[in-house]
Amino acid sequence: MHDIDAFLALGGKPPATVSRNDDGVRVIGLKSGLGALSPLLTQQLGRPLANRRSLRRILSDSEFDVINFHNLSLIGGPGLLGYPSRAIKLYMAHEHWLVCPTHVLWRYNREACTGRQCVRCQLSYKRPPQLWRLTGLLERNLRHVNAFIAVSEFSRKKHKEFGFPREMSVVPGMADGPSPDSAAAAFPHSRAEGGDRPYFLFVGRLEKLKGLQDVIPLFRSYQDADLLIIGEGTFRADLEGLAAGIPGVRFLGQMDQSEVSRYYARAVATLVPSTTFESFGIVVAESLAHRTPVIVRNLGALPELVDQSRGGAVFSTAAGLLQAMKRIQHDVSFRSECASNGYAAFLQRWSEGAVVQRYLDVVREQQSGRTQ
Repeated sequence: MHDIDAFLALGGKPPATVSRNDDGVRVIGLKSGLGALSPLLTQQLGRPLANRRSLRRILSDSEFDVINFHNLSLIGGPGLLGYPSRAIKLYMAHEHWLVCPTHVLWRYNREACTGRQCVRCQLSYKRPPQLWRLTGLLERNLRHVNAFIAVSEFSRKKHKEFGFPREMSVVPGMADGPSPDSAAAAFPHSRAEGGDRPYFLFVGRLEKLKGLQDVIPLFRSYQDADLLIIGEGTFRADLEGLAAGIPGVRFLGQMDQSEVSRYYARAVATLVPSTTFESFGIVVAESLAHRTPVIVRNLGALPELVDQSRGGAVFSTAAGLLQAMKRIQHDVSFRSECASNGYAAFLQRWSEGAVVQRYLDVVREQQSGRTQ
């Protein structure tokens, strides 16, 4: 179930009509006559208003075994958690909405959050404060959820640090492997095939919190490889200005996953320089799935993934980033070891089979608790 009004209000294109098939998946798009006002009221009041009857009917009348909540901010808020159902209810915290009105613990739109200053922070984003967060509405509705799931050990601890009162299980994020038509060539082969110069890769939203502003200046002096940037965002113009006069930095825009897959496969390494507390690192897992090492900032869940995989390097300073880039590009043995380790970790931890199994383990734990 998803909220079409919220999707359109945030800049999405009208969804195409999807024909029904027999794959067992039913997609329910909720749409009111209020347009953007519907998700705004939910965001402010913490309860579904325009779609409350539809939500209540679907959740209470259907014989679901499990209801999995993801991002509730604009579809129902915490009030939706309390809607009656006999199903096992799980909440998967992909971000930090349970403890942060802006979801990402990025305070004042300029720094990683180390302590609550929520009202002033929301105003800095030019968003109206969510007054329901001062009423205990969320805390009262948590009891209706059987289990809460964090996508990394870091995120579990960060929720606890910011006062979330429930224990959380950890089920990591899930990444896609290489598409069938993507080349599985590692970096050394791309030049032999007549490809472009070797390159480091960035994949993600072009926003300040993603940290590219700390990476681009290094390529004024780093001549051994280029920097290719895939993605779009409100910070793109600033980054392009920063990259002016650096021929090795190229902005490729938004791409579909099959195109991104080909760029992953041929990169020297994928750079993930986020300056905020990432709850997981989907780009890290995707890169490792393509046997491409990663270089990540020592912040949030990113170093946890590198530690678990031994698939790359961690940096804290510009000098450390430069050192890691040089080593992975020029130490063929080290790069090969990172590629092999990373791919093995992807299969064991972040592939569809591994993640679905862990998720179903949580479901079984809750079923077992009901029968005891």
